Amino acid sequence: MASMPGLNAFERFTRKSVWPAYTGFLWALLYAVFVRFYEAATGTVIGGYGKFSDPDAFSVASYAAGVLILLCGFILLGLGGPRGSVVPDWVPVFRGKKLPRLLVLGPTLAGAAFLVAHGITGIITKLLYLAGAIPLRLQGWAEVDMNHLAIWDLCFYEPWFLIMGILAGLTAAHYAQASGMALSVFRRGTVLYLIFLLLLSALLICAIIFDFSWIMEF
Repeated sequence: MASMPGLNAFERFTRKSVWPAYTGFLWALLYAVFVRFYEAATGTVIGGYGKFSDPDAFSVASYAAGVLILLCGFILLGLGGPRGSVVPDWVPVFRGKKLPRLLVLGPTLAGAAFLVAHGITGIITKLLYLAGAIPLRLQGWAEVDMNHLAIWDLCFYEPWFLIMGILAGLTAAHYAQASGMALSVFRRGTVLYLIFLLLLSALLICAIIFDFSWIMEF
């Protein structure tokens, strides 16, 4: 590919790279099927570190989360393709129409921010808990080994959220450039988005440390 003068390394990478979209789809598919759908079927959490007060409610919530994650994966898969912003032919009335850029980017960036902030928050707070710096108070458990839960989250759940969020963000950046967004707008948007992401992560970390439980009930 010809050189792209005036672009920094991140802009060159995201403009050329479509693999985050396909990797994100696979990452979502594996997690939805082998984690969320498995937990929904068994009513138990992978890792075996506790039992829920209401296994049936957990199964329903886990199944719903799996469906949502799988949907997110298909969205990333669509954004990586040449027709990612075009309404599919099987959709009546609007088939073949081009979707507004913000309508596509808005939910994708919001989802990426949630995933990354979730991962960052979980990693930092679990490390603080294991170091004895903060307590962790969780609802919905009949019994739970908190140390086991924290270690399992650090090694498995939170890295998944962080990686999935990064892949979604990279896919959104690729789509923004591929859809013709002006470079100046892309750069300003990237800076503002990163600031928002840092503030969101800080808010969620504070919510756990200072027990703003109403914020963390997601």
